[in-house]
Amino acid sequence: MLKLPPLSLYVHIPWCVQKCPYCDFNSHALKGELPQQEYVTHLLTDLQADLALINGRQVKSIFIGGGTPSLLDAKAMQSLLDGIIRQRLSLAADAEITMEANPGTVEAERFSQYQPAGINRISIGVQSFAADKLTRLGRIHGPEEAIQAACLASELNLRSFNLDLMHGLPDQSLEQALSDLKQAIDLSPPHISWYQLTIEPNTNFGSCPPVLPNDDALWEIFSEGHQLLNKAGYQQYEISSYAKPGYQCQHNLNYWRFGDYLGIGCGAHGKISFADGRILRTMKTKHPRCYLSGNYLYQQKEVNQPDRPFEFFMNRFRLLEAVPRQDFIDYTGLAENVIRRQLDNALEQGYITETKLSWQITEQGKLFLNSLLTLFL
Repeated sequence: MLKLPPLSLYVHIPWCVQKCPYCDFNSHALKGELPQQEYVTHLLTDLQADLALINGRQVKSIFIGGGTPSLLDAKAMQSLLDGIIRQRLSLAADAEITMEANPGTVEAERFSQYQPAGINRISIGVQSFAADKLTRLGRIHGPEEAIQAACLASELNLRSFNLDLMHGLPDQSLEQALSDLKQAIDLSPPHISWYQLTIEPNTNFGSCPPVLPNDDALWEIFSEGHQLLNKAGYQQYEISSYAKPGYQCQHNLNYWRFGDYLGIGCGAHGKISFADGRILRTMKTKHPRCYLSGNYLYQQKEVNQPDRPFEFFMNRFRLLEAVPRQDFIDYTGLAENVIRRQLDNALEQGYITETKLSWQITEQGKLFLNSLLTLFL
């Protein structure tokens, strides 16, 4: 038997103005007019088909990602959220509803129009405040547009807003990386996501890799940037996530705590637990043309019991908080003795510490996270 974890909803909008060379997400450069109302209709039909999986369970958060969700106009966003939270789902009264947005002028002007639809948190893809770095990353906005978007978000009295920022960019110096971070901090967002650029296969950067800072330089950037964020009142709670007290992203916390989530839209993933002990993973059709023809579900499979420890810890050890031992039992349906040997090995290696109630990843464990997780394969 499983204890059902909190439930979230992820909505994927697959289009963007142009594909960034580092991006390996399911995003497609828009050609012609955006079929927004048609796509919203299909999203709601997709959701309707998934409702049987959750049996009336309450949703604690919604995240609209992409692609570029802010390409949707206010009318389409209103139709989408009306169909989701006012017609199909039971939503928690304090639910966090996040939308990703690009800081281009048109999208920024729409921010205030999204709020009445139900959006209470915006995540702005700044990535850098340096014009040359933005060009190298294939971004279509400039530094001034990024600043304008952040200022507008701060004036809207939203529940929160986030700035996405990258470091370890092509030919980036320590001074340049810290300058980006200082400018983000000066805008006083409640939340900053600070990611290291990684080169992924099947991307333009993967085909023609740029010169990135070496490992020593990357460590120096992270170390000094981490101190800078801490001094400014931002607490790290996940590998790449920093927040002022009380402003952690509830949606992502649910992912990392091995919570459940429905996924609707092109290429969206879902994970749903059932009281009878099953855990189901779903994946939706990736290509917009196929999705818009009504073929939503691409793959559906159960998570076998031997795979559950790895999946559980792969998520939980991204967080800096302690992992309640009871959560492993409740959310995997397994007894702790099935991983006792692996836990003892992790303790021996200094990757984790253990109390009667919890496990805690150590600094050693963070440095050798892949080695730690491999123990549970």
